[in-house]
Amino acid sequence: MTAQVVASREDLEPGETLRLELDGPDGSLVEVALVRAEDGEYYAINDVCSHGQVSLSEGEVEGTTLECWLHGSTFDLRTGRPTGLPATRPVPTYPVTYDGDDVLVDVDVQINATLN
Repeated sequence: MTAQVVASREDLEPGETLRLELDGPDGSLVEVALVRAEDGEYYAINDVCSHGQVSLSEGEVEGTTLECWLHGSTFDLRTGRPTGLPATRPVPTYPVTYDGDDVLVDVDVQINATLN
């Protein structure tokens, strides 16, 4: 599998998120939060909070962080690392590329798969 077209560059405004279910490498669905950060760039992060097991795409975007709506954990969109408690474990992030106006996400590659 390769990168999948998930949106157009114009689909989200800065600070908005979109919940996606993408085809994973083993045929399962991968839950992804597509986020357009306040800097205008798109980021893809696993949609499940490592602390509360709830959807991160329902959280608030501030700069290049995403806050979980349930307990307030914050995650760096670039690395998936938690930047605010109570979460202590990172969530996977995925590469985002562009093809013209299309936004593509590759869930076959977890950027931070080995972070602790």
